[in-house]
Amino acid sequence: MRLLQEQLITIMRANNYLLRDLSLIKQLNLPHWCIAAGYVRNAIWDYMHGYAAPTLLNDVDILYYDPDHLCEDTEKQYAAVLREQVGDYNWSIKNQARMHLRNNAIPYVSVEDAMKRWPETATATGIYLDDENQIKIVAPHGLDDLFALVIRRSPYFHDRDYLHTRINQKKWLGTYPKLRVIE
Repeated sequence: MRLLQEQLITIMRANNYLLRDLSLIKQLNLPHWCIAAGYVRNAIWDYMHGYAAPTLLNDVDILYYDPDHLCEDTEKQYAAVLREQVGDYNWSIKNQARMHLRNNAIPYVSVEDAMKRWPETATATGIYLDDENQIKIVAPHGLDDLFALVIRRSPYFHDRDYLHTRINQKKWLGTYPKLRVIE
């Protein structure tokens, strides 16, 4: 696990914008935050496929956990601040303390708890800067599937049809031909 963590950090550091993006997000002082999903997953899959240029991101997912401020408008305000700094991203900021309502689930107790319930294991990976500005990883399912180029349904996500629809809509198998779907 430690080796994959080091490899992930090395690959992510090769992203010219990573430290800028992490620093901008850190300045928002969000509690228990990370940048996750496609931002991390695609960077690893791009690297594992030998792509020189990054694939396009639909959005940049920022997660945080603040049970004391559940207003969606707060998330929109944070996104607006980031858009002023970097306008070419579609910033998507979500307080995981309220996302259980949208997902018709039991309340999440943390960012990691919310992420483990995402459809596939490889996507449930995030990074953040700690107080010493070191890159840290959030990966409730580990990093094995991400680096093995495996799309596997999370054991906490039960809708197989939705997962397959998601795979097709995102065109992952066409974009990343080395991926394998494991049931």
